[in-house]
Amino acid sequence: MARAKAKVTMEELLKPDNFDFSMVQIMDEEGTIVNPELLGDITDEEMVQFMEEMVWARELFERSTALNRQGRLGFYAPTSGQEASQLGTVLATEKEDFLLPGYRDVPQLIKHGLPLHKAFLWSKGHVAGSTFDEDLKAYPPQIIIGAQYVQTAGVALGIKKNNRQAIAMTWTGDGGSSQGDFYEGINFAGAFKAPAVFVVQNNGWAISTPRSVQTAAPTLAQKAVAAGIPGIQVDGMDILSVYAVTKAAREYAIAGNGPVLIETICYRFGPHTLSGDDPKRYQPEGAQEEWRAKDPLVRMRKYLTAKGLWSEEKEQEVIQKTKDEVKEAIKLADQEPRQKISDFLKNMYATPDYVTQEQISKFEAKENK
Repeated sequence: MARAKAKVTMEELLKPDNFDFSMVQIMDEEGTIVNPELLGDITDEEMVQFMEEMVWARELFERSTALNRQGRLGFYAPTSGQEASQLGTVLATEKEDFLLPGYRDVPQLIKHGLPLHKAFLWSKGHVAGSTFDEDLKAYPPQIIIGAQYVQTAGVALGIKKNNRQAIAMTWTGDGGSSQGDFYEGINFAGAFKAPAVFVVQNNGWAISTPRSVQTAAPTLAQKAVAAGIPGIQVDGMDILSVYAVTKAAREYAIAGNGPVLIETICYRFGPHTLSGDDPKRYQPEGAQEEWRAKDPLVRMRKYLTAKGLWSEEKEQEVIQKTKDEVKEAIKLADQEPRQKISDFLKNMYATPDYVTQEQISKFEAKENK
C-alpha cells in the first residue's frame, strides 16, 4: 500500500499541476511511521486523541447497529472501517467551518457539535433530528447521492463573499464521484476559487457496484485535474495521513487558493446500509479479511501501545463511556413526542397552500378526538 515515491512537502501535493496521484501514507498497517516528513507537528497527545475518537466511532457503530436491530433506530449506514477517513477529515476542521455530510457521515456531524440524541432522531426520520442550533454550521445529512457537492460549492462561495476564515467541507463515496453533481460542484468551486474541501471516501463499493466498473480513471483524485484544482489520494485507513492532508488542504483553501479534492482509500466492514444489503452476495470471498489487516484502529493501537501511550484498560474506558453516552442519547430520543400526520403537512411549506391547509385541518380533527 505504501507510495512508490513520497512527496516531501504538502506544498508539492497541493499544486494543481501535480499529476502524481500515488497514495499518501504516513503510518502503514504495522503501525510504523513510513513518511515522517509529512507528519508535520502532530503530537503524541493528538495521536492519543485520534485513537480515542476512533474507538468512540467503532463503539457508536456497534451500539447503533444493535439499536437498529431492536427497532429503535431507522435508516442506518454502517461506518466501521471508515473511522480514520471520517474522523481524520473532520478533526482537521474548526467550529467556524461548514459541514455538508452524506448519510454515512453522521459521526462527523456529532464531532462538529450535533448532540447524539439529535443524530438518533435523524435516523428515526423525526423532524427534530434535522433542526440544528444556530451555532452549528452544518446541514443535515444528504440522502441524494452527490447533491451535497453542489451545495458545498455554493456555501463555500458564500463564505468567500463574506470574507470568513473558514471552509465548506463535504463527503461522498466512490459511487458519488460518478454523479453529475460531483463534477459541477468541484468545477464551480474551482472557477470561483471558493474555499471548499471535497472528500471522496473510496470504500470500494457503491452498494454492489465495485470501484473497478465505476469509472475508467485509475484514481478518483485525478478527476480534480479537469476542474483545475489539486487532487490528492491518501490511505484512508491511516488517520495520520488523512488528518495531515486535510489540515494542509484547509489552510490552502483559506489562503484564497480555491478548493481541494481528497480521495481516501478505505473500506466499510459490513453492508452499505442495514436496510437489507448483504455484501457476501457481491464481494469476493476473503475481501473482508484482507481489509481487516489494514484496520485503522489496529495500526494506531500497535503504534501507541509500543510507545506506552495506550492500553487495553484505557480502551475499555472509552468503550464504556461511549456505551453510557449512547444509552442516555437514545433515552432522550425516545422521549421526543411522536410526529403526527398534521405535523408532516405543517412542515411541508412555510405558508401552507389552500389544499394543504385543508388537509391539516382534516387530520387535526381526527388526531384531537
